[in-house]
Amino acid sequence: MGAGRKTQTFIMTGNSPSTNPTYTRSSARNLVKSQLGGVIFGCKNNTIKECLTNQLFGLPAQHFTYVKNIDTGLPLFLFNYSDRKLYGIYEAASPGKMNIDPYGWTTDGSERTLYPSQVQIRVKLLCQPLLEEQFKPVIEDNYYTNHHFWFELDHSQASKLISLASLAVSTSTCLPCLPFNTAKRGNIFQPFSSTDTEEEGKGFKLLATETDLTKYLGWVSDSEDSASVGEMKGACKLLQPCPLEVDQSKYSSRKMDSRDDVPLNGDNQLLEGHLDVKMVEQDEKDIILMKLKELAFNRGRQDVLLTDYVAEPAITSDMCLGNRGSICEKMSSDEKNEENSCSSSYCQSIITKLIQGVEELKEIQTEQNLKMRYLEQKLVDAEAEIQQLKNHCIMVQSVSNPPIELSDEKAIESLDELHVNPTESIYLLGGYDGESWLSTLDLYVPSRGVIKSFQPMNSVRSYASVALLNGEVYVLGGGDGRTWYNTVESYNPANDEWTPCPSLNKAKGGLGGVTFDNKIYAIGGGNSVDCFSDVEMFDLKLERWIGMLSLRQKRFSLAAAEIDGVLYATGGFDGKDYLNSAEKFDYRMRYWEQIASMNSKRACHSVAVLNGKLYALGGYDGSTMVSSVEIYDSRMDSWMKADPMKHARGYSAAAVLKESIYVIAGVAAGDRVLDTVECFKEGRGWEVVDIIGKRSFMSAFTV
Repeated sequence: MGAGRKTQTFIMTGNSPSTNPTYTRSSARNLVKSQLGGVIFGCKNNTIKECLTNQLFGLPAQHFTYVKNIDTGLPLFLFNYSDRKLYGIYEAASPGKMNIDPYGWTTDGSERTLYPSQVQIRVKLLCQPLLEEQFKPVIEDNYYTNHHFWFELDHSQASKLISLASLAVSTSTCLPCLPFNTAKRGNIFQPFSSTDTEEEGKGFKLLATETDLTKYLGWVSDSEDSASVGEMKGACKLLQPCPLEVDQSKYSSRKMDSRDDVPLNGDNQLLEGHLDVKMVEQDEKDIILMKLKELAFNRGRQDVLLTDYVAEPAITSDMCLGNRGSICEKMSSDEKNEENSCSSSYCQSIITKLIQGVEELKEIQTEQNLKMRYLEQKLVDAEAEIQQLKNHCIMVQSVSNPPIELSDEKAIESLDELHVNPTESIYLLGGYDGESWLSTLDLYVPSRGVIKSFQPMNSVRSYASVALLNGEVYVLGGGDGRTWYNTVESYNPANDEWTPCPSLNKAKGGLGGVTFDNKIYAIGGGNSVDCFSDVEMFDLKLERWIGMLSLRQKRFSLAAAEIDGVLYATGGFDGKDYLNSAEKFDYRMRYWEQIASMNSKRACHSVAVLNGKLYALGGYDGSTMVSSVEIYDSRMDSWMKADPMKHARGYSAAAVLKESIYVIAGVAAGDRVLDTVECFKEGRGWEVVDIIGKRSFMSAFTV
């Protein structure tokens, strides 16, 4: 979805099962990770203090579709619904995760948080909050009502908001961006020593003592009079910002260093803690010190010239001998006035040049950041193009007969007359093609590289599961991009018709569907809020779903299969972590039993049964999509690593046809929807055998 484009479509792309599709109206733009330039989080007057004290921002679970795309350093903002103001600038101190604090924003910690899509934060720049009338024009495209807007920012919007906020750097008040949690991160400030004066205690501590600084610069010697030292102290104090009077030029390029807590009262005023801050980075300090030394050297030359002029023999002898008292007094007075004037103008010139230098550095840094972001985006685009070209080259070399594209009208006409054998085909149901959600039922013939369409389902459906029973196909649960389903429908290939069936007891997606002993089992799954361990059984005689013994663990986006009367459930996501565990249900034992764990964590993967062995294919391991494959040996109760697929992928469909495993399309790293088909045959390994239309989140089966 293009940046800045308004839409009512809700995309369930993502590279983890915790990226549950957003099923609430207008809650996300669903920018892919490379397009995400920043994120706005929400709060109210009664939660903003906890957000900032704990350095933790959170949103409801459905927003994890984009919160999971947050990387460390991404710009963040905080929108207060109570006063309609935007606070910042913050940045992510961790990647976006689920349930960093499972009990955040609750009264006593007895209930789970309502805002599990979370990220740790730190202060990037102290700014005055922006009124809605100020920031609304920048994110105008995000507003889907007069008072509601999407929280995702593309790179252009984020840059404009940062620039707008930077113009409002705090000059009169300490914004609500100072508190930090001691247990996790600490404080960006250091206490003053007990020898600091009351005046110095109101501001930040100097990078070095005044005496050390003046000696280092060579402005005064140890024997120089106290008036000169006092003059330099006054100049140095002009360079110290107060937390209540912060100058933007001294904050724009500094890095925060957190160590201890800053105690605050309800009005966000500083309490007893003494404050100190690292003003600028080391390279910026070196540049400023070099400028100070250069200015000090120039001032020294001026002082020498002035001394030479005053000490000229003609003046001292003639004027002082004639009227010693009045003339010498006048000379002394004029000299002092000139000296004071020089000192005052010189200090002002130092301050002016320092401010100009820091502003120049800030402009250079901003320009470099924009160039870096532009180049990074170009690199991502180039890598995507290269990968696409590689895929096409592979197909030119490995496929003699190109597939028939459904977009070709002539091809569709020829397919209407095409006679295919269902036993040589793979059925593909629903899913997402990169632009829209699908209700289609297509018959894919790998040997001929063609696709034939049949009667579509009654509903758009993705994240669903399928099971075969008595010659009919049952599609279980899933969703349409806005709502999770508990509905079930069946397809009869004989008459090409869909029929509604009794509904599941819960609306869910990402579940496993298995048939055994003329019964269908719906295993695990989840929705935008919960992951389930529930197992439901459908009995044709009773015509309803019955609750069975639950799994040992909650599993969303698991994969399930049946071998010799034993049901297997592998991997998935339990709401906190990605799983490598697996379990089985032997109908003779009547309970779920833990079996050996896989070598890798994986969810949104596929499983296939070939020659009595269970294959676990690809998926997401908690950080990236994987291409790895593992085989389970039930006799040894162990998993063995096998040859990996050619491409890392998850949310793909897998089916076994003629002693071969086919893995179809899916999602690659970076939320890129794939269009390739890979085939595995024992003794030959994996090969890319076809290119079909882009597709993911679909289900597949063979008859």
